[in-house]
Amino acid sequence: MTSNFTPIAVFCALDVGKSEHHGTALLADGRMTFDKPLPNNEPQLRDLFARLQRKGRVLVVVDQPASIGALPVAVARASGCEVAYLPGLSMRRLADLHPGSGKTDARDALVIFDAARTMPHLLRSITPDESVRAELAMVLGHDDDLAGDATRISNRLRGLLTSIYPALERVLGPRLRHPAVLALLQAIGSPAALAQAGPEEITRTLLGAAPGCGPRRR
Repeated sequence: MTSNFTPIAVFCALDVGKSEHHGTALLADGRMTFDKPLPNNEPQLRDLFARLQRKGRVLVVVDQPASIGALPVAVARASGCEVAYLPGLSMRRLADLHPGSGKTDARDALVIFDAARTMPHLLRSITPDESVRAELAMVLGHDDDLAGDATRISNRLRGLLTSIYPALERVLGPRLRHPAVLALLQAIGSPAALAQAGPEEITRTLLGAAPGCGPRRR
């Protein structure tokens, strides 16, 4: 959602980072009032926003609203500032229009500032609902990464089983994500060891990892 941030007295652009951000704050007429690294902690952020607010209404623009940008967004909103972010695609396109090819935090902060002051239609407002949505997207992204890792490991195990004993892979391969099957492979492992263990030991191992999967009594 594009918002119209007017009238704004101070534009504060933050190129966010893990341990520190680079902040560039300019007045509406283009005069620089702040331009240096800023530690990523609440007291320094609050102090900066409070000083800027003495000059009028402040718009804080970040290049990432979640993860490493979550703290400055939360502190800016709690301090009474307007908050927005510049999407990554717009950021990259605008960066190509600025002189110099090297990426620096100071240069990126200036790109964010120019967008906030001259092209407000490129900005996206950050409402509480959108912040929650961004956090959920980050959590879901983590879940997707875990699911991808599980699939890669499962495929790797199936490949190893196929190379060692294809018949065993046909039996266990489709069930590799079941805790009992993983426990069986971990405890006994090789086809030869499985054959030597016999049905009783295999059954005990399976039921030990998944006791609810045993035969039902009538």
